[in-house]
Amino acid sequence: MRKIVYAGSTFYTGDALAEALMDYARALARHGIADTVFVPGRTMQGETDKVELLVGPASQIVSEPVELVGVEIEDQELVARLREMTAQLAPRKPAAEVADGSTEERDNRPFDDML
Repeated sequence: MRKIVYAGSTFYTGDALAEALMDYARALARHGIADTVFVPGRTMQGETDKVELLVGPASQIVSEPVELVGVEIEDQELVARLREMTAQLAPRKPAAEVADGSTEERDNRPFDDML
C-alpha cells in the first residue's frame, strides 16, 4: 500500500495504482499539460472513495510505502488506462529511412554492400 500526499491531503492506495499515477504525472509534466484523474483510495478516516487529483507540471505528489491493515486497493482497469495514456505521451523514436526515402526494414547485408 502507498500513502499519497498531494495538495495538503493524504490518502492511501495500492502499489500499482500509485506507480501508474506517478508515471502519468511525470509524463504530463514533460509535456507541460495537466489532467484530472479519479483514483480509488482510503482516506485518513478509513473511508474508501475515489479521490480527484489534478496532475500536471506543477503537481507536487509524494508516494511512500506504508503498512496498513486491510485489503490492498486495486483497480486494474484504471492502472491499464493510466499506463496507456502514459505511453501515448512517451517520446517517439524515429524510424530509419532507406536511401530511397522509404521506411522499410533493411536486410542484414554488410555495410559494404549498401554503398
